[in-house]
Amino acid sequence: KAFFFNRKRKKERKKERKKERKKAAPEPSCWALDVTLDPDTSHPNLVLSEDRKRVRHGDKRQDLPDTPERFDPCPCVLGTEWFSGGRRYWEVEVGDKTEWVLGVCRESVSRKGKVTLSPGDGYWAVWLRNGEYKALTSPSTLPVSVRPSRVGIFLDYEAGEVSFYNVTDGSHLFTFTDTFSGNLRPYFYPGLNAGGMNAAPLIICPVPAQAGGNL
Repeated sequence: KAFFFNRKRKKERKKERKKERKKAAPEPSCWALDVTLDPDTSHPNLVLSEDRKRVRHGDKRQDLPDTPERFDPCPCVLGTEWFSGGRRYWEVEVGDKTEWVLGVCRESVSRKGKVTLSPGDGYWAVWLRNGEYKALTSPSTLPVSVRPSRVGIFLDYEAGEVSFYNVTDGSHLFTFTDTFSGNLRPYFYPGLNAGGMNAAPLIICPVPAQAGGNL
């Protein structure tokens, strides 16, 4: 009897956590991370700001060393920080951009050739493309009622969870559940310039101490 009771209680606690997580973004005071972009991983067409907080797709390819760390041909960049445990939270301003991808990836992912954005390939990410918000897994389409101008990403390494939040209205977008191993890093894809239609940068933002709600 005790065995079945414990299993039932465990399922109930899991449902309770899921309901709470959907209410609002996490309280970031203990877990806020000051993310910066790593220029050594940045595709030659990406333009990083001097403080490494902004990234956009430029018109010209820069003459940069073709190292194993640098993404090419995929125009993306990683955060300098890496995680092998604990909880971390950061926010990214997406504004009115028409295309972007945000998430985390294994540090060990290949930086060359075609990039497949899926958990099986070491990426846990959401995107905006062709007017649709998707989690890059299955099922994928996200029901978004308020267009997010800022996205929050919460990583709980030990729980195997990466959660995404619409900071604009405080709603929960999606949570990946997996088992992590090795180092993880923040992942950024600002989207192609599209003739100036998507020229605005992704901006890593300071996390307000009073922002969010409960997990």
